[in-house]
Amino acid sequence: MFGRMRARSRRHEKLTTVSRVAPLAVLCLILVIPFVTSKGPDLYSALARYLGLSAVLLLPLAWRRRPLTSFAVIALISFGQWLAQLTPMPANLAILIALWAVAYQCTFRWALAAVLVTELGVFLALVKWQTPTLGMFFSGSIFVVTVWLYGLYASTRRRYLEGLEERAERAEHERDQQARMAAAAERARIARELHDVVAHNVSVMVVQADGAGYALDSDPEEARQAVRNISRTGRAALAEMRRLVGVLRADETTSTDYTPQPGLGQLEELVRGSAVPARLHIGGVPCDLPEGQQLAVYRIVQEALTNTLKHGGPGVRASVEVDYGGPELVVRVTDDGRGAAAPKSLDGHGLIGMRERVGMFGGTLAAGPGQGGGFEVLARLPMVKAA
Repeated sequence: MFGRMRARSRRHEKLTTVSRVAPLAVLCLILVIPFVTSKGPDLYSALARYLGLSAVLLLPLAWRRRPLTSFAVIALISFGQWLAQLTPMPANLAILIALWAVAYQCTFRWALAAVLVTELGVFLALVKWQTPTLGMFFSGSIFVVTVWLYGLYASTRRRYLEGLEERAERAEHERDQQARMAAAAERARIARELHDVVAHNVSVMVVQADGAGYALDSDPEEARQAVRNISRTGRAALAEMRRLVGVLRADETTSTDYTPQPGLGQLEELVRGSAVPARLHIGGVPCDLPEGQQLAVYRIVQEALTNTLKHGGPGVRASVEVDYGGPELVVRVTDDGRGAAAPKSLDGHGLIGMRERVGMFGGTLAAGPGQGGGFEVLARLPMVKAA
């Protein structure tokens, strides 16, 4: 409830300010006639003085976010009024509203200073316009101190409720975090168990395949049965693998897309369809690589072209080179963009992802401004024959 009230107050800040000033302004308008008529024949001069001074005293109350400034201005105007020997008027009660605002919004040190200044004003008013007595000063002080204490109480209450609200939000956040951690731990445990099941099924497939190879000539029926077992076990392992992937992707959007992952055969389509003008050059004789390594190369080129589009600047062009010659597969993506002058991305993880993909196959990745300008991504992956 307190949070809703505070949010409503922030949304309707002008209305809140008006509600603070309006009661005193209405009181000043109600008392304008008896106050002015008591000043004798100079009616218009007294009316102008009354309305002008009232407006000057009430306007600082609109500075809701600067209570110290508001209090200081009203106190100085009231002191100038005392020096000019002008009669106190209802608008002088604005000092009490400003005192409450200081006690409510500022530290205790400033609140104490404000109440002492107000007490001094009460004393000066009694000395100037009344025959001061201890009882009169005590009565005025009680009124002032009551307003001050109410402001302190409201400030303490506000801070207490804000603390409760903050603790509630922190507890809710910690509860959600604990739930996410528990879910992640459970998914990891299930993934380990499914991994053991898949590993067992694959081991059975290997044993059955070896047995089928030995029995192929001597006992074809036994070899046929072993192949059936391999097929059945392979399907079971594939189902468990899908469950494993589903567990690990529990936080992602559920989908049943069984489209094969892209590989080196789709590189030309990737380069041709890129938003950056690019050309592809393939050196050496292409060989059959594992699907995982082909996917890693594809994602590295894709991410490098994306970075070129984001950071290369206008008119940038890129070049993609894939070299099969030698013991390593070399992938080089270069551009003629801004290079080192490109702004750093605070939320990008492209290079980290590329290094992870290359490191998974025991390769290396180098990325940085090129010698002749632009930017270069160079990945080297060991050549692994597909099984």
